[in-house]
Amino acid sequence: MKKLLIGLWLVMLIAAVGALFWYNEYRYTLPTPVPQNYKAVNNGTTIKLLSGLQLDKNKPVLLHFFNPGCPCSRFNLAHVKSLIKQYNNKVSFAVVLVTDKDISPGEIKQKYDLDVPVINNRALAAACGVYSTPQAVILTPQHQLVYRGNYNSSRYCTNKKTEYARQALDDVLQGIPVATTPLAAKAYGCGLADNQNTEKNVQ
Repeated sequence: MKKLLIGLWLVMLIAAVGALFWYNEYRYTLPTPVPQNYKAVNNGTTIKLLSGLQLDKNKPVLLHFFNPGCPCSRFNLAHVKSLIKQYNNKVSFAVVLVTDKDISPGEIKQKYDLDVPVINNRALAAACGVYSTPQAVILTPQHQLVYRGNYNSSRYCTNKKTEYARQALDDVLQGIPVATTPLAAKAYGCGLADNQNTEKNVQ
C-alpha cells in the first residue's frame, strides 16, 4: 500500500510539472493581452528619441524592445543580431530595455554581445505604443513611425515567409509604403506588466 501511494504521488508530481511546463510554453503562443490603459500610437506619428542616443540622421531606425527576463525576448535575439549584421550600414539600431530589474545597459551589451546602443527607457515603449516584448519599431530618418510589431510568426524566427520586421525594413529602404498584416501587428510574448514575474528567472 505504501509503495502504491508513493507511486501515485510521483505520478501526480510528474503530471503537475508537465502541466506547468505546458502552460508556460502555451501562454506564449497566445496574443499578449492589451492593457486597459493602452493608448494606440498611429503610423506617421513622430517619435521623440533621447538626445543622447547617437543615431545617423540619414538612416531609418529600428528600435528593438527587449526584456531579458522574457523567454521570447531571449529566443529571438539571434534573429535581431542577424538583422543588425545585414542592415547595419543602412539602418540605425538601438535596443530599448523595458525592465524593472536592476541591470545596466552596459551589462546587457556585454552579456548578450551587442554592438549597438542600449538604453533603459520604459517611457519610449509607451511613446511607440509597445506593450509587449519582443517588439520591433521602425522609424523613418525623420523618426516617423512606420512599423510596430512582431519579427516573425515563429517563436524562433525560422519562418522565412513571415519575417515581418525584415520585410518592413526592405520596404522602408526602397521608399515604398510598409506592407503589414494583422498577425504582424498583434503583440505576442511578454506583457510589460509581466516583468516582475519573468525577471525572477533571469540567470
